[in-house]
Amino acid sequence: MKRSEHVDLSRRERQIMDVIYRKDSATAAEVMDNIPDPPSYSAVRALLRILEDKGHLKHDKVGPRYVYKPTVSVDRAKTTAMRHVVSTFFEGSVSQAVAALLDLQKRDLNEEEVDRLAELISQAKREGR
Repeated sequence: MKRSEHVDLSRRERQIMDVIYRKDSATAAEVMDNIPDPPSYSAVRALLRILEDKGHLKHDKVGPRYVYKPTVSVDRAKTTAMRHVVSTFFEGSVSQAVAALLDLQKRDLNEEEVDRLAELISQAKREGR
């Protein structure tokens, strides 16, 4: 599956993928229970089939139900999504993206979060990034 295919999802497809990533796996009924203003059950099933055809999902049959799982790990999906956001909205600049995230912070970062960020920055410097 090409990297760009992961970012080219409809609003409903993205909602469904969000539910499945949050829950690790889900049935059509569970998807319906977790998306806003859900379409009909048959429409959700059709969207799940489309996502399977696109290579985003796979399913296991558990009793009479299909249980859907993502084909890409959550970590890989996070990386793909972040690369897309950075390239689309921040001209490829990681520092601009990080600055924007810090600006969104409504509360002060706690000491542990600041230490973690400092360590990540130090590690990037050591590795010559």
